[in-house]
Amino acid sequence: MKKQKEFTGIVISTSMTNTVVVSVERLTRHPMYRKSVKRTKHFVAHVEGIELVVGDWVRIGETKPMSKTKHFIVLGKTTK
Repeated sequence: MKKQKEFTGIVISTSMTNTVVVSVERLTRHPMYRKSVKRTKHFVAHVEGIELVVGDWVRIGETKPMSKTKHFIVLGKTTK
C-alpha cells in the first residue's frame, strides 16, 4: 500500500457545510534558472467536530473521494 499524502496549509474558506478550502504552499526549483519558486494549490477538505475559522493552520490527509472535488479530510489544527 502507498503512504497517504499529508499537507499543512491555511484555511481560506469556510462557507460550505462540513467543508473547508485549504491553501497549501510549497517551494520548487525553476527548471532553467534554479531559483526557488513558490507554488500554491487549493484543496477542498471535509471537516467534522472541529471549529475552524479563516486563517487557521490545519493538517489535511488523503481519503477516499467524498464528492467530485473533495478527497481530503482535516486531521487537526496545527501551528505554523
